[in-house]
Amino acid sequence: MARGGWLAGLAAVLLLAGGARDGVDRWIDATPMPALVPATSVEVRDRDGALLRAYTAGDGLWRLAAPPRPEIDPGYLRMLVTYEDRRFADHAGVDPRAILRAGWQALRSGRVVSGASTLTMQVARLLENSGTGQWRGKLRQARLALALERRLDKAQILNLYLTLAPYGGNIEGLRAATLSWLGKEPTRLTPAEAAFLVALPQSPEARRPDRHPRAARTARDRVLQRMHRAGVIDASALAAALSDPLPQRRRAFPALAPHLSDRARAERPEALRHDLTLDADLQARLEGLAREALRGQVFGLSVAVLVANHRSGAILASVGSAGLGQRGQGFVDMTQAVRSPGSTLKPLIYALAFDRGLAHPETLIDDRPTDFAGYAPQNFDGVFRGRIRVADALRLSLNLPAVLLTEALGPANLMAALRRADVTPRLSGPAGLAVALGGVGMSLRDLVQLYSGLAQGGQVRALHHRQGTPATAARRLTSAASAWQVGHVLADLPPPGGAPVRRIAWKTGTSYGHRDAWAIGYDGAHVIGVWLGRPDGTPVPGAFGADLAAPLLFQAFDRLAGSLTGQASPLPPPPPETLLVGASLLPEPLRQFRRRTEGMPRDPDAPALAFPPDGVRLPLDGAPLPVRVRDGRPPFTWLVNGAPVLTGQRGREAFLPGLGPGFTDLTVIDAAGRSARAQVRLDP
Repeated sequence: MARGGWLAGLAAVLLLAGGARDGVDRWIDATPMPALVPATSVEVRDRDGALLRAYTAGDGLWRLAAPPRPEIDPGYLRMLVTYEDRRFADHAGVDPRAILRAGWQALRSGRVVSGASTLTMQVARLLENSGTGQWRGKLRQARLALALERRLDKAQILNLYLTLAPYGGNIEGLRAATLSWLGKEPTRLTPAEAAFLVALPQSPEARRPDRHPRAARTARDRVLQRMHRAGVIDASALAAALSDPLPQRRRAFPALAPHLSDRARAERPEALRHDLTLDADLQARLEGLAREALRGQVFGLSVAVLVANHRSGAILASVGSAGLGQRGQGFVDMTQAVRSPGSTLKPLIYALAFDRGLAHPETLIDDRPTDFAGYAPQNFDGVFRGRIRVADALRLSLNLPAVLLTEALGPANLMAALRRADVTPRLSGPAGLAVALGGVGMSLRDLVQLYSGLAQGGQVRALHHRQGTPATAARRLTSAASAWQVGHVLADLPPPGGAPVRRIAWKTGTSYGHRDAWAIGYDGAHVIGVWLGRPDGTPVPGAFGADLAAPLLFQAFDRLAGSLTGQASPLPPPPPETLLVGASLLPEPLRQFRRRTEGMPRDPDAPALAFPPDGVRLPLDGAPLPVRVRDGRPPFTWLVNGAPVLTGQRGREAFLPGLGPGFTDLTVIDAAGRSARAQVRLDP
């Protein structure tokens, strides 16, 4: 009986223990769970992952997502676990040994000597935002900690701590703390910095080093002493760390590229991280340059700078104003504002004229008073130069030659070229000759994209500011030879007075009424655009692109050469097909430009395109395009977009292979150098 009673009692105890265990399991499994994905700050990063800007989380806190474990200083992690929860890897959320130790120490001393909270219990408290002083709160944290250990692994729990731990004020999480207190990411920390970051969350307000430096130092040094006793740091590291100073103030979070950051966030409001193509170092340099440029200038003046790699289309820096705190509409992103481009379209006009065989850099053109059916433009300085080389007319930015060439091209063809450049010119009515002198609305980003096409041998690709943007197919804007000729002319312009000496192709512009001052330039890899003016569009008396924007353009190239982006790249050599001859060796029609209305008698034997006619639209079916010439003297040379395709052709019919969709310029030249031209549109 005695033995049977003992066995029955043991069975009853085991049943009770099993039932109690099952009850505890059900109690833990029924734990109400808070949200396990806390709201974190939206981050905007540069091309290398550096933080450009962060936004406070929805609750007004700076709470940045914890970085991956390899990006956290291992010494800090070892200090944290050793100081806060040495058996973190082994317990199930609550550490019985720590509870017994804390209880025994309290009984012996009559007061609380050490706590028994594990890192998991601290995460439970942070998730619930509950206090730590009441036993009911401790019990609730213990229950939640046990539940967390069943649902998350140790790495996820530690990640929550690194995201939610408080560091004073509205700072939460390790990354926010290192950026705010130390001005850097948590990748590499000194022992003193790591100990400070371990100690601060225990009493984040009472140990803030900017308000309570003595308490902060005492807490940090206590962590260092314990780490030395635990063998985490040696005596020499302890001595050095104890002498290290504490941070004295909170640092501002990075706030680079505010306008582009806002735009990226608006494009993808659901994303928590935006990786842009910007270079943080270059962006900071140019924002500083923009602030310097406005120092001492008239009230309300603003500035914008845009830098792109024209080989890839990636935007490297975008300065929408001299700062959000700038007087006079600093919140307006002037890289996007639609303004008059002034004379900055002239390089495109000349490149198109070269493509059409209307002119060559050595062609002579008249700069004299001319009436265009009631439109009589003047040069900016009111002076006419008479007969002048086309290259000189472009360098001097003369208005009359540009309008003459636009008339010959047709304003509609100029607008079509702008659209081929993937920009959106704004017009209030039909395109007229005034487009040549800035009578169209464009943005700084539009102009930088347009010039990137000229810089890239006449092929333009869409600019982009977001990493991972799929590469777009390049569009043919002009022939490579025409683009090079324009760049060569612009590169011979001397730098403005006092500017760094640098060979770039550059052009300035000033809109009507001195409302906008522009300067755009490029080297072999980069294109930079600068705008100055008032965001509200009111005039700035005395503002000229050459006086205000041009020096800033050269200074921006100087900042580019000294940034992490790389050194400035030289302009390329001429393409093989470029016609590099003096005026005397040009074909007769190219020696002097004449208006169609001048009544120049046509040579009755000159070649004429019998097919296709000028302006026709043809289907593109992949087969070679048939062409036919009448009159003229063989052999004939056929050019497509200014580049020779067939030479020595004695027959009057030919087939031009390899044509792509879009506008195509066709030219035929006979043995006497006489030519005929047509523009056709090929539809896929």
